[in-house]
Formats: sequence, structure tokens, C-alpha cells
Amino acid sequence: MAETDLVPAGARPSPLSSGMTGLSGLMNQPAVKRSLPLIGLLGALAIAALAWWTFQTPAQRPLFEGLAENDKAAVASALQSAGVAYNLDAASGAISVAEQDFHRARMLLAGQGPFTLSVAGQDFSISLTAGNATLTGFADAINASGSGVSASVRAENGGFRLILKGQAGLANSFTLTGASNLNLTEAQAAQNAIVKVDGVSYQRASNSMSDVIPGVTLDLKKADPGALISLGATRPTGAITSTMTDFVAAMNDLKKTLASARSSTNARAVFELERRLSRLIGQPLTSSTNGPRSMADLGVTTNRDGSLTLDSKKLEAALKSWPDAVEAIFNPVRDSARNETTDPGISGAMSAIKTATLASNGGLDALKARLQKEADALALLRTRTEEREAANKDRLSRNFAGMDSRVTSLKATQAYLDQQIAQWNRSS
Repeated sequence: MAETDLVPAGARPSPLSSGMTGLSGLMNQPAVKRSLPLIGLLGALAIAALAWWTFQTPAQRPLFEGLAENDKAAVASALQSAGVAYNLDAASGAISVAEQDFHRARMLLAGQGPFTLSVAGQDFSISLTAGNATLTGFADAINASGSGVSASVRAENGGFRLILKGQAGLANSFTLTGASNLNLTEAQAAQNAIVKVDGVSYQRASNSMSDVIPGVTLDLKKADPGALISLGATRPTGAITSTMTDFVAAMNDLKKTLASARSSTNARAVFELERRLSRLIGQPLTSSTNGPRSMADLGVTTNRDGSLTLDSKKLEAALKSWPDAVEAIFNPVRDSARNETTDPGISGAMSAIKTATLASNGGLDALKARLQKEADALALLRTRTEEREAANKDRLSRNFAGMDSRVTSLKATQAYLDQQIAQWNRSS
């Protein structure tokens, strides 16, 4: 039996009650009742998809705001060409991109025109393309420019920073133009290293200064304006003592070698070298008038057999009483009054002996030529001796062969005679 809704006479159902009645009737349909679980599932999936899309949409970061129409079009075209997704607010004209694309977009737009890196009055063009419009690509382009400016990318506070560093010295200062969109800031202006010594200021391009204090190299480690620093030095007494010991040992070895060479060659050049080395011990090595001036003054003495000995107590006393004079023997001072001639030092004196000994057409050069001539003569004599030995060997081999043949013939004759004698004995 069908259900019927009864309505009082003269009354008209309202649209709301009519709709509710229809909806109630629809929901009571058997097919609809069977579909209700599926409809609920589809609704839940739609809500979940909407929530997922909402949370997966990347956060946007404003790239530019208040651009003119032409500028908006140019920016949009550049981003689209590079494959960077963007949002354009029609009301405000603001252009925004995803947070992860912000720096790439800035680099891309900044690189639409080449950057100019000016170093010490010379310009270097730095160009970016869509393929390298990143901080790393920008750093690589700068490093490959040959400008002397080094670039690196550093991770910092969850982001990245481009660091540019020029060479030392005010003359190597640099500027980068065309990068207004990158928000670059100058961390430290280029300047020379400045140090004041005894009230006099010195400026150098390097933090290492070797021409301010004679014989001293200043390596500046940090800036500390106004601070007073006292410089001191420690005498290398241990190194000097060790050097003297090594010097005596090396000279004794050299004297033994020269004695052996002299006995085998009896060359004047060897005698001359021995004489120069012997004179070295007492030779003045500095122009100092107060303190030791020679190796003998430092305790080196020559024995009767020509060998050297070091008096360590005399050396110790010299180091204690005249440290400057002792050091000058190993590290001679150079100024307007002292040069290689007046103050040769031990190294200069040894160098002079080497130069004189190895001079062209000198004693050793003549000795070398003579020994080479003798060696060539010995080589020729050896060749001739080997040739004579070979000839004698061939002659002896031929004689032996002849003798061997005659011996064989004699043995055959002996055998024949033995046979005849045996027959004679049987016949008798």
C-alpha cells in the first residue's frame, strides 16, 4: 500500500517542508539506502584530498611588489622560460614564488644582464644562464673569470650565503655591479696591513713584512689598534753549536778524501784546494772589531795530522760574551758598511773557495782534462790488448789443431808398428 501525505484543505506546503519531504522520501528509497555507505566514503575522500592539496601547496614568498605592467610582463616571461612557477596578484601586482625557488628566481632575474666584476681597474664580465642561475653557479662563474676574486657558498642559519674574497691589499679592492637584486653587503673593505714601529707607520699589501726591521719578518695575525707589543729574540746557541760540530766533521771527511786523491794523482789542484781549506780556519769572516772573527776564534784548531778539533768550552765562552759577533759569522749583517767582501761569513768564504776551485781552466778543470786523457789512453790500450789477446788465441787455436792432427797421425803409425812387431814375434 503506497504512503500518502495528507494536507489540510486550503493549506499549501512550504518549499522547505516540501523539500524535506522529498529528501526524506529519496533517502527512504531502497537503492539510495544501499548507496549511502559509498556516498559517505566518496565524501570523506574528497575532504581528505582537499586537505592534502591545502597542506602540499608550497609556501609562497613575495619576489617583487608594486611592479609596473611592463616589468610584470618581463618578470613573468623570464620565470616562465626558466620553468619557475609563480603567482601573480592582479590587485597588488605582487609576484611570488615557492620558498624553495626564491633564491633561484632572484639569481635568474639578476642574471638577465651580465654582472661586472671590477678588480684593480680591470673589468670582468660574469654571465648567468637559466642552467646556472644559482648561488653555486654564480660562484663557479666568478672563480672561472680569472679575476683573482674567489667565491664560495656557505650554509648559514638554514639558508645559504655567497662569500666573495679578493686578494690582499688595498690595490686589489673590487666591486660587483649589476647585482642589486642579490642584496649583497660588504663585510670588510679592502685595505693594507698597517703597523707602527717606534712611532713610524708602515703599510703593506701583505700581512707578512720583512722590510720593516732588518733581519726580522713580522707576521701579523690579528688587528689590535693601539696595543703595544714588545719584540724579543732568542739566540740560536744550540743550533750554532750543532753547526760547528757538523762543520768540523765534514771538514775532516773532506781532508781524508783530498789526501787519498793527492796520493793517487799528485795533482797541484788538490794541493791548492787543501791549502785554501787550511787557511779558511784562520780567515777573518766578519769586520767586527770586538769579539771572534774567524772559526779559530770559535774554538776550531788544526792538529799535526791536518785534522780539525772543536774546543767546545771556547765556543761556549764566545757565545756567552759576544753573541752578536758569533751570529755574524753564520749570518753576516748587510748594510752600507758591510758587504760580501768585508763580511763574507762562513757561507761566503766556502762559496769563494768553490768558485775558485771550479773555475773554467782552473786547477780542477785541468786535472779533469788530464785524467780524461789518461782514461782515454787506458781505454785505447785496453782495446789493443784485447785485440792482441784475440789474435794470440786464434793463433794458439790453429797451432793446437795442427798438433792434434799430427798426434792422431802418430798414433795411427804407432798402432801399425805395434801390429807389425806382433806379427814378427809370432813368426819367430
